[in-house]
Amino acid sequence: MRHLGKTLPFRGPEGTLVPDSIAEVSSPRLGGVEQWVMIRGESLANPPLILLYGGPGLTETRLFRHFNAPLEKRFTVVYWDQRGSGKSYDPRSPTSSMTVERFIADLDELVEMVCKRLGKDRVTLYGHSWGSVLGVLYAARFPQKVAAYVGSGQVGDWAAGEAASYAFAVAEAERAGNRRALKALRAIGPPPHSAEKLWTQRTWLMRLEGQLGPRRLWDTARIFLSRPESSIFDLRNIMRGFRSSLDVMWAEVSKLNLLTLVPALQVPVFFFLGRRDHWVPPEGSVAYFDALIAPSKRLVWFEQSGHEPFADEPDKFNTAMVELVRPVVVARGLQAQRPS
Repeated sequence: MRHLGKTLPFRGPEGTLVPDSIAEVSSPRLGGVEQWVMIRGESLANPPLILLYGGPGLTETRLFRHFNAPLEKRFTVVYWDQRGSGKSYDPRSPTSSMTVERFIADLDELVEMVCKRLGKDRVTLYGHSWGSVLGVLYAARFPQKVAAYVGSGQVGDWAAGEAASYAFAVAEAERAGNRRALKALRAIGPPPHSAEKLWTQRTWLMRLEGQLGPRRLWDTARIFLSRPESSIFDLRNIMRGFRSSLDVMWAEVSKLNLLTLVPALQVPVFFFLGRRDHWVPPEGSVAYFDALIAPSKRLVWFEQSGHEPFADEPDKFNTAMVELVRPVVVARGLQAQRPS
């Protein structure tokens, strides 16, 4: 791993280390492959929270560290660059290992490692976009290891979501009178798309939504380089990992339908949905939420958010995690400790 990086410890007002805090970076072998993991929290007594990023292949560590670092006060946060992404990207890794089953197995090894390191029995999972599929599939298979599941950009029927996203992009191009966008979108046609056609659709969608302007790109680049865990040398691998992971995994993941694969979960469920999400349109997320059977479930709308509520409305997101999710997780932990 070329740039493992470092992370600053938690210090009190006098500069002394905060007792029972944790701030460490490592590269454990998960599924036989070195993968970058960072664990940060002000108190080991707090419940562990594993972040599952989108893509497949897009590390979001820097975004979470920039917008959601306050969560480290009430959770022990685990940042994980999944196989093939970010600091875990290795062009020598065989593409045959980039399967949904392999990612579930990697996550299970990570959960076991985290629980052993922190002395816990369960973890909370936050899944974003592709991570929302990985998180649901994992929670369904290993409910005894999951205290709660939180999803945003929550995939339900992936194929239906892609069809809705494409239809929105075409309608937006027509509304804006953008002939170049219309020509490009009509040339690729409606889904199902190859990974290459998906890149075309997403690129035009971002342009139509104003996400590819010079100021937006500069702000994003500054965020990605703003922490001691980061390096300018990471940028190339971030994009290479995203593109290669998507190229390899898109044919498999784009066919997944959680409504049929996971109609029920045995853990508390939270959906944090951006009202303006046009990558994973929230109508599909709500359809899955309504159909999903769970011991408890709660849907929270982020009215000013698109695909990334944690970055679009970070204060509301952080508050919801602490005030809505954490009490449920803590209560389940207390129940688990009670003698039978």
